Amino acid sequence: MASPGLELLFGLVSSEITKPQDPLVCFIHWEMINHGFRCYGIGEQAGAQEIGTERLPDGWANNKELYTLRYGHETTQILLKALTVDGTLIVNAMDLQSEKTSDVTLNIEDFIDSSHLQQYHSIYKNPVELKRQLEAKLLSPLLGSKKENVTSESTRERAVDDDPLRVPTRAPTSHRHPWIDPPGHFPYGAADLDPLGGRSGGMIMDPFHAGRTRPRPDPLGGLPPGAVPPGARFDPFGPIGSGRPGPDPDHMPPPGYDDMFM
Repeated sequence: MASPGLELLFGLVSSEITKPQDPLVCFIHWEMINHGFRCYGIGEQAGAQEIGTERLPDGWANNKELYTLRYGHETTQILLKALTVDGTLIVNAMDLQSEKTSDVTLNIEDFIDSSHLQQYHSIYKNPVELKRQLEAKLLSPLLGSKKENVTSESTRERAVDDDPLRVPTRAPTSHRHPWIDPPGHFPYGAADLDPLGGRSGGMIMDPFHAGRTRPRPDPLGGLPPGAVPPGARFDPFGPIGSGRPGPDPDHMPPPGYDDMFM
């Protein structure tokens, strides 16, 4: 299956397609575009005020024996030449900075149906194999470690752990929880807002966890351990806790009472 967008490009240059090698060069050009490059013109020498484009430049198919195209992406410039020899297209690409080269030889009739030169849906044969050969023999050997940098953003795969639809984003359990409350603020209602956050409780305000050191009451009323079987229903008796609570300053003693503890 050919890359999306190739059909539109083919329609724009169909009037210049007169030889079977023309649509093959068109296919190669679009693979370069899909790898993040833009075409800056024909020939080996750059012209004045050239602008990179996805389209094939004017005059790209004037010479049916030798096609010369220049591509660029940020700091990478590629000179691509395609030479027609005895039914084959010998494609050579060179990084103009590092002078690193790569090449691939394509048998034209293996990939182009010359009887349908003006019919996009019939002209390309084995497009999957053609893409594979261009990737393995022309692009990967040339780009190497630069491949990630010249690949367009739309074709990059999202990292597995980067999922913006999850709150919080997936991460190893050893990482600190990303929801951190400001210093000095008790997280009221956090257990209800974040039921999977590992917090106990679930009330709007837990009077026993509100930043105080006050211990929880003893529900056994001071009975020794083991006096109540685990899981048994038990109604505590007497004051809850091991000690009697102290006096409340809001409680006023009766008139004439000097000792409120008697």
